[in-house]
Amino acid sequence: MKNLAFPLLAASLLSVPALAQTTGPTGLPSSTDYSAGSNGSDSRNTGFGIKGGFTASNFRGDDKKNYADEGIYNTFHAGIYTQYGFNDKFSIQPELLYSRQGFAGNNGLPNAQGQKIVGAYNTRLDYIQVPVLLVYNFLDNVSVHVGPQVSLLTKVRENGVERKIANDDNKYSYAYNSLDYGLAAGLEARLGPARIGGRYVAGFNEIIKDQDLAKTGNKAISDIKNGAFQVYVGIGFNR
Repeated sequence: MKNLAFPLLAASLLSVPALAQTTGPTGLPSSTDYSAGSNGSDSRNTGFGIKGGFTASNFRGDDKKNYADEGIYNTFHAGIYTQYGFNDKFSIQPELLYSRQGFAGNNGLPNAQGQKIVGAYNTRLDYIQVPVLLVYNFLDNVSVHVGPQVSLLTKVRENGVERKIANDDNKYSYAYNSLDYGLAAGLEARLGPARIGGRYVAGFNEIIKDQDLAKTGNKAISDIKNGAFQVYVGIGFNR
């Protein structure tokens, strides 16, 4: 599955402009079909909706070299969004998402039960994410999205074993940061009320904090950060 992740993401992103170019003859609404309403916006970019899709997650950073057997963690995300259009080109779009992320690899460290990790190894990170995106329609039904994102870590599982996020009992050799922040950017096409899009999300905060190098054999693993490709579909409702 992981060998198909990036080809699938690339094909989906490349299809966005092509799909949107086919909307003209079908009679689907264009930006010029919307007049100013009571909210003062002449854009169909004012509304709300639901979305969800596939996530290919990994990690990056200086300590990435200390992980062996690195791989893509294939998972999903889902949530809701609202959007306010300033005009027929620009709008702002806050979202509330549940995103399951993580990474695969082998750092040779004990897991939450103190067992040595050998062979396949994966870490699952469950986040509640709030991106706030500036949306620009560079084509009538195709837009670019970019903006900051804040994420709250709610659960961690290492090789299927749940562990604490904080390192408050000094049991573990390292702890996980409960907060992440970063930048999201991508493309989206509209087909009537339906949406299809793809984006990359780069986390700027370290995933792991408070590492005790004495317990990890002086092997640094703290400087790793989230990175994820997301492909999604959604349904929007205009106001």
